[in-house]
Amino acid sequence: MSPNPTAIPHEIYELDPIHSTIGFSVDYNGVSRFRSRFDRAEVRLADGVLTGSADVESLPIQLPPFRKSILSLDFFGAERHPQVTFTSDKLLPSADGQIEVEGELTIRGVTRPVKASGTFAAVTDAFGMERVAFSLVSIIDRRDFGMTWQNPLPAGGDNVGWNVTVEADLQLVQAPPAPPE
Repeated sequence: MSPNPTAIPHEIYELDPIHSTIGFSVDYNGVSRFRSRFDRAEVRLADGVLTGSADVESLPIQLPPFRKSILSLDFFGAERHPQVTFTSDKLLPSADGQIEVEGELTIRGVTRPVKASGTFAAVTDAFGMERVAFSLVSIIDRRDFGMTWQNPLPAGGDNVGWNVTVEADLQLVQAPPAPPE
């Protein structure tokens, strides 16, 4: 396969977890950004549709009180909603390697339409494997997903920003064909 940024393959591609990251960042205390990622995820491109899920419990936050807060109903509600999911409706690549992705994101059992933009490539790697790569960014308002907890700062302003930047840097490898039945 030669690089062709305007064609989304219709074969099945599975996530290469070693070369992929799904994470987010949000303003924290009005002076910096808090960043984290999901260490366990499944992503698939099949028939031109990109789908994925991330296990909320896989956030690598080790400080027990902070981890408990992030996994609680104030934020992800992990006990009731153990996964964040996404399904694309449209993948719109352009000749310059850019792509617009539209779909539905579900967090805490709440599904909302989202748009992401970034880059897309399809190549044969150095080992002869067919790969596709997406580097996508979307900004969501966490209140749209029921994450309304807030703590005002003493001098004014919010402890945690409302807008969350979601970033997905994905490499997917073409799955081998299914054996005949």
